[in-house]
Amino acid sequence: MAQFDNLTVLDHPLIQHKITLLRDKSTNTKDFRSLVGEIAALMAYEATQDLSLIDSPVETPLESTTGKTLAGKKLVLVPILRAGLGMVNAIAELIPNSTVGHVGLFRDHETLKPVDYYFRIPAEAADRTFFVLDPMLATGGSMVHAASRLKEAGAGKIVSLCLVSAPEGVAAMRDSHPDVHIFTAALDRELNGNGYILPGLGDAGDRIFGTA
Repeated sequence: MAQFDNLTVLDHPLIQHKITLLRDKSTNTKDFRSLVGEIAALMAYEATQDLSLIDSPVETPLESTTGKTLAGKKLVLVPILRAGLGMVNAIAELIPNSTVGHVGLFRDHETLKPVDYYFRIPAEAADRTFFVLDPMLATGGSMVHAASRLKEAGAGKIVSLCLVSAPEGVAAMRDSHPDVHIFTAALDRELNGNGYILPGLGDAGDRIFGTA
């Protein structure tokens, strides 16, 4: 991991335990979907530690005091369709004032390149932090493309959250978008000839939506 200064592997025991359950081929669709959300929320908790705060007056039942609230525009969650949708709800529950954009991409299984079919994010992008969500960072093509589209739209800070990553994908992001930090629960060994992560967990989208 030392060669990737754009990567943080989250080794919290709960995250590592749940990733192992997620990898298991016997985990059914319902449990797989739940685990994706649980891991995403735990990762978001770790990845938001540097969000800016401002002083905020508040009235308790006993007296006036000053607390802290998040500064700036609302955080934007941007799932890469379709698998990224499995990560949205759990993070939105953790950060209920977040907004949601969408990047519609799919990977051409012959060229392994992303195909773009939908893009929509909130206005005033320069003042917002964007969390791009995708369970798998494999070749990196989809994440690189999503980050490029967000920058073209004027996005300010961009952060990537991926459950499982391959070295090839992390390297692709480092080369194309070194300013985008990646948080992952696992850095796996490599990609196989078909572009799947090894040891991986299979096709995350199929396992989330029961279409395997």
